[in-house]
Amino acid sequence: MQDRDFAPQECGTNFREAVCIHTDKIFDSCRDKDCLENIRVYLTQSGQELIDRALNIKCTKAEVIWVFTSIDNVPFNRGFYAVDLKYFFKVTLQVFTGSCRPTEVEGLATFDKKVILFGSEGNAKTFDSDCGRGMLDPQDWKKTNMPHAIVEVVDPIALGAKLVDVRQNNCCCCDDEFDPASVPDSVCRIFEDPFIVGGEAKRAFVSLGVFSIIKLERRVQLLIPSYDYCVPQKECVSATAPTPHRPS
Repeated sequence: MQDRDFAPQECGTNFREAVCIHTDKIFDSCRDKDCLENIRVYLTQSGQELIDRALNIKCTKAEVIWVFTSIDNVPFNRGFYAVDLKYFFKVTLQVFTGSCRPTEVEGLATFDKKVILFGSEGNAKTFDSDCGRGMLDPQDWKKTNMPHAIVEVVDPIALGAKLVDVRQNNCCCCDDEFDPASVPDSVCRIFEDPFIVGGEAKRAFVSLGVFSIIKLERRVQLLIPSYDYCVPQKECVSATAPTPHRPS
C-alpha cells in the first residue's frame, strides 16, 4: 500500500477535494467552578440510623452519577436558550459513632444550576430513520429543532462535611423540599433501599467543589477540505506484547 502522510497539512489549496459533512457544531460554551456549600446528603434507612447516632462525619469521596439537562427558549432574546441542569452526586461518608472504627455509608446529593447560552435559530424540524413509529415522545415532537446541551464535569472535590441536629437547630438548612419521586429510577437503582425523608434526628451536609463545561451544539452541514481517507498504519498490539507506545 502506498505510504500516506497523515500529519497536519499547511493551509492552502493542496487538499484533494471539498466534501460536505453532517456534524455537530458548538455555537456557545461556558465553564464554571461551583463551590456547593452545605448541600444535604439523603440516605437510606440503614445509613440514616448510623447518622442519628453519629458524633462526627467525614466526606471521603463524591462521584457524579448523572446530570439531567433541559433546554427552553429565552423569551424576547432570539437564538438564546436557558439550560437547566440537575446534578446527582453519590457521596461516601465516614461515620464516627464512638471509639470504634468509622463506618462508611453512601448517600445522594443534588444541585441545580441554570446557564444562558447562544444556540442559533432553527426553524426546520429534524427527523431521522433511527426513530420508529412507536418511539415518538409526544413532548418532543415540537422540539426537534432545538440545540443539544453537552455537559462535561469531573468528579467533585470533597471540601467538608457536618452534622446538624434537627431537634436543636431551627436554621433554614433544616428546611426540606426534596421529593424522592423526582429522582430518576436509574439513579435510585444505584442505592439498595429508598431514601428517608422526614423523622430523622440528624442530617448530613457536605461542601463540594465542582468544575464543569457546558456546550450548546446543533447539527449542521459543513464544507471542509479533504486530503484522503484515513487508514490506520499501526498494527494491532496483543496483550502479551511489550508496553505499546503512545501515538505521536
